[in-house]
Amino acid sequence: MPTLKPAPTTQPLADNIQQRWSPRAFDPARAISEDSLTALMEAAHWAPSCMNEQPWRYLLADKHRHPDSWQRLLGCLVEKNQLWAQQAPLLILAASVTHFNNSDKTNPWAAYDTGASAQNLALQATALGLVTHSMGGFDKTKLQQQFALPADIIPWAVIAVGYQASADSLNDEFRQKELAERQRSALASRFYLGSWPG
Repeated sequence: MPTLKPAPTTQPLADNIQQRWSPRAFDPARAISEDSLTALMEAAHWAPSCMNEQPWRYLLADKHRHPDSWQRLLGCLVEKNQLWAQQAPLLILAASVTHFNNSDKTNPWAAYDTGASAQNLALQATALGLVTHSMGGFDKTKLQQQFALPADIIPWAVIAVGYQASADSLNDEFRQKELAERQRSALASRFYLGSWPG
């Protein structure tokens, strides 16, 4: 049985924001349909970006359609992430181009825009009944070698995507994290109304 952990907020939020979280328990047997894959890409594609540059680039490795690519991408993760991510039917590399499309100038907003795009993808996944978990724990050099990434591409995260499974499918350490209460800092510690705190 999947673990539901809606965000405990003072005001109700849009359902896909309230319900989105980052579980580690994935059902390895449930493939993601082509329509859902396309919807994830469309959602990421329609994120806002500086001057409509769309600096994001995604590599989708589906275990059921591209098992070799999926295995190579899984192998780029740190060992601890591999322990649970091996159950996810879809692994996505989120990356961005470092320069503007029509010049050699560095795009300083590429990371910000790619983050917005990845969040669109995560929210669309939630709306489709899928779950996502973004990981920064990967070997960048191995990733560049395995997929011959161009020099102007920066990898930011690998995102596990799939249908949620029971927390009982995880080892003890991960199961405790899966079942732990969700937490956030107080709003006032991160959001400053009218002036920066002194």
